[in-house]
Amino acid sequence: MATEAQQAPHQLHVAELTASQFIELWKRYDEDGNGYIEGTELENFIKELETKRQGADVDISQATFKDKMKEFMAKFDKNADGRIEMSELVQLLPTEENFVICFREFVQSSTAFMAAWRTYDTDRSGYIESNELKGFLSDLLRKVDRQCDDKKLNEYTQTILKMFDLNDDGKLGLSEMARLLPVQENFLLKFQDITLTDNEFEALFTLYDKDGNGYIDEQELDALLKDLCEKNNMDVDANGLVGYKKSIMALSDGGKLYRAEMEMVLCQDPKL
Repeated sequence: MATEAQQAPHQLHVAELTASQFIELWKRYDEDGNGYIEGTELENFIKELETKRQGADVDISQATFKDKMKEFMAKFDKNADGRIEMSELVQLLPTEENFVICFREFVQSSTAFMAAWRTYDTDRSGYIESNELKGFLSDLLRKVDRQCDDKKLNEYTQTILKMFDLNDDGKLGLSEMARLLPVQENFLLKFQDITLTDNEFEALFTLYDKDGNGYIDEQELDALLKDLCEKNNMDVDANGLVGYKKSIMALSDGGKLYRAEMEMVLCQDPKL
């Protein structure tokens, strides 16, 4: 059966895409909602893109399509995993609509991201809610010398939620918002396959909080990360561990990592 993407004659003028139009485009092609465009989804997207660029009557040969596919993947598949994630495809947006470009100008490392998270998660809920996100975007746009009125700011806030709120709860968890980072900087991806129940997390936290003071300090975190990586066969060198530790410690309160901060890192929603 033909998909909606194959049936409907949508217009795709890349240079004129707004962020809202991008969301519509993304949701149309990410039919299974897994956060990636891959397989037939990706093929259909590239076919439509090339058809709209060249004209509706142009017949794209199989050889030409393979070349276009290769060219597209080389440009956008930054982590070379054979599929396109939203933060990769969002490069199609013009600069004035591209929040990811703004974000990466403002937050250039996972450590800076974690520090920003602490700043804007003002109620320490473990989530960035819409009012907190609006404040973040306002500061973000101001720091990269871009001006917008309150109506546009509200639109941008809702667009970011639509882009990255994978479980549709109207707020962004740490691992959701971390998708704004370049793949190589998103250290949370290293922990996404580690699933801990509440009881397992509590036992782990208690084990490494050796002095029982209710928080994990830098030395205790070092031991926890080394053991966790080894137990889960994670391929991480010494430099990688130092980077993870530095990023996680940016969440801390004066060098103290309480349960809430560690839980955000180690108990990510498996749907994300």
